[in-house]
Amino acid sequence: ENVYPAEVESVLFDHPAIAEVAVIGLPDEKWGEAVTAVAALTPTGSLSLDELREFAEAKLARYKLPLRLHLVDALPRNPAGKVLKFQLREELA
Repeated sequence: ENVYPAEVESVLFDHPAIAEVAVIGLPDEKWGEAVTAVAALTPTGSLSLDELREFAEAKLARYKLPLRLHLVDALPRNPAGKVLKFQLREELA
């Protein structure tokens, strides 16, 4: 099934611990691609994958929930401010 990153990102961004988030697909033996959230947290924020999935499960179909969570200090961006998702995929794959 298709997962649209922008839809998942808009739900995850509402979590109070998340300062910025990107959703990418990473290779996965079982699923082909695993929905992966890459998040930078607020200065006082903390977050586990289970907490994130619990937060999002009321708003997203089960297959759209992240299977992985990677925490970063900041998301890589180009000079125009767009998140460099290809760079995240290369770093995390």
